[in-house]
Amino acid sequence: MRRLMVVLAAVVAVSVPAVPAWAHAQLLSSAPAAGAVLPTSPAEVTLRFSEEPNPSFTTIVLSDTARTRIPTGPPAITSATVTVALEAPVADGVYTVAYRVVSKDGHTVQGSYVFTVGSSSSAPSPVAVPAASSRVVPPGVLLVFGVAAVALIGLAAYFALTARRALKSKQLP
Repeated sequence: MRRLMVVLAAVVAVSVPAVPAWAHAQLLSSAPAAGAVLPTSPAEVTLRFSEEPNPSFTTIVLSDTARTRIPTGPPAITSATVTVALEAPVADGVYTVAYRVVSKDGHTVQGSYVFTVGSSSSAPSPVAVPAASSRVVPPGVLLVFGVAAVALIGLAAYFALTARRALKSKQLP
């Protein structure tokens, strides 16, 4: 009976897999915010993510409506917050913040948004690019593999228990 309980505990432990990392890094907030209209140039752009990005693969680009890059300093990462300082104040106009980060689990997250400095008369509506991620496994595939793993473990436990009983019965005189 004790062995049966151990086998059942093992089957339950394997059949309740750890929660997969579906929630990759996401942009939680930004300053300037998406769609913001600022009276003057910001000194920096700050993005806060749901998890700490990998410093080696973090890029933030600020550009104007002509898609000309605005000079910024390198990204400074503190926990899950990434900041780039503008090297000089920007003129009135619409600016796009584009970001691409790789989270600690290796998934790429990218997106962009706009903000306006000065008058809001020429400000377009904010545009967000959905997060891009590779290596995402559909839940159905995980379910099939989970069920197959539980079935294989159950069969292995069954054969192990029946083989031991057969050996014990042959050893008895």
